[in-house]
Amino acid sequence: MNPRQPEPRAGRAATPSPHPGRTRGQDARRPAVTYYDDRSVRVTSAAVTVEGRVYPLAEISEIWHQHGTRSWRVLAGRGAIGAALVAPLVAAAAGVALAIRLDRSATVTIAIVGASVLVGLAVGPVADFLFEHLDRSYARGSRQREVWIRWRGRPVQLLRTPDALRFGQIYRAVQRAMEVGRPIPPRRR
Repeated sequence: MNPRQPEPRAGRAATPSPHPGRTRGQDARRPAVTYYDDRSVRVTSAAVTVEGRVYPLAEISEIWHQHGTRSWRVLAGRGAIGAALVAPLVAAAAGVALAIRLDRSATVTIAIVGASVLVGLAVGPVADFLFEHLDRSYARGSRQREVWIRWRGRPVQLLRTPDALRFGQIYRAVQRAMEVGRPIPPRRR
């Protein structure tokens, strides 16, 4: 068994704070540095707030992450986008091959080749739209990702998301906040 494997999620709740991002005793004149902020997660130099639960940085001793298995639904969607990109090109090539093979008059052959080229060119405007969806699919990722912390000596799952970009931003923000809050020990030579 992995020693970093999280324990059951009992004791997951943190103390809600009337002032998210600010811990008790924090100097009100010194504003907290915000490392990440969205609708449900806020990481500052004082605390990490997730869906209203506040975890003061002074009480967080460790951060780690885990990820689940790949989602076949996402992978199938990517395959469908790839097929949609290739289909007009295959149809155009088949049309040109058919026009040459039919051995019709020059006018009919040119008309079939022209129509096939137009079908092939149809992939152009559609490709931008499909590539944008494919790019977003890779940015979101194909698996669930979790951010875990050791808070007051217990493992706590901060976040679970399939969005790889958001996961990376939040994980790095918590790392930076923890690094800034703790002095780096001198290196031994």
